[in-house]
Amino acid sequence: MKEKNVILKLSGKVLENFCSDETWAQRIKDIKDSCDGLIIVHGAGTAISEWSEKLNCNVEFINGQRVTTPKIMDVVTAVQSGLLNHKVIAYLQANGLDSIGLSGIDMGLFVADNLKPELGRVGFPRAVGSPKWLHSLLSANAIPVFSSVCRDEDGNLMNVNADVFAECLAECIGAGSVLFLSDVAGVKLNGKVQHLLNSPIINSGIAGGEITGGMIPKLESCMKLLNNGVRKIWIGSENAFADTNTFSFNNLFGTWIINEQA
Repeated sequence: MKEKNVILKLSGKVLENFCSDETWAQRIKDIKDSCDGLIIVHGAGTAISEWSEKLNCNVEFINGQRVTTPKIMDVVTAVQSGLLNHKVIAYLQANGLDSIGLSGIDMGLFVADNLKPELGRVGFPRAVGSPKWLHSLLSANAIPVFSSVCRDEDGNLMNVNADVFAECLAECIGAGSVLFLSDVAGVKLNGKVQHLLNSPIINSGIAGGEITGGMIPKLESCMKLLNNGVRKIWIGSENAFADTNTFSFNNLFGTWIINEQA
């Protein structure tokens, strides 16, 4: 039995290797063949900072979030929705995987509300349009590839965190699983990567100080996804696929987060 629609979120660091590693095409085919439909969401990593510096734009962060002036927003859009998105599409098409490049703006699916005035054009997305057209693309055997650029209600371009966008997209389309692929091997407790977690274990790890930093908001979002109908979430690195000659969701290394009542 195939998995329900799956969202694969690629971090910017993974993206640097994705289009130059010929083995990824087979991995994507394996994931796609194992589910009803596959959607890819990608970040941009350090590429935005690198291009900003080339264009003499000031690079500034507040509590890990990029300060996005109108000029920086132009760079974000050009790099993430333009250069990187098209590189992914070109790679997939060259390997026989029909795909289409999209952003959170397309077909009025999302609007982003300003997160904090001091961050500039940084937003939190909310679904305002019907995802029927997206389901039609999946039914046509295409892989939608989203950059997380959105717009506000006035039509201004907005910078949205790709992890947050993947989570909101999963809720919007009723995804069955979300896979977060980055350079992190998984969630560690007691010094070891845990293969299986649920909400009580996560809450205990946060309260006890074993889960810290940026992993806290990520796991809190994962628990929210479970409460909103997503069956399971995976966090891991590309090394998780190294020994999977016969692909199966069950034999992926990394951390699975499931509903304890499932």
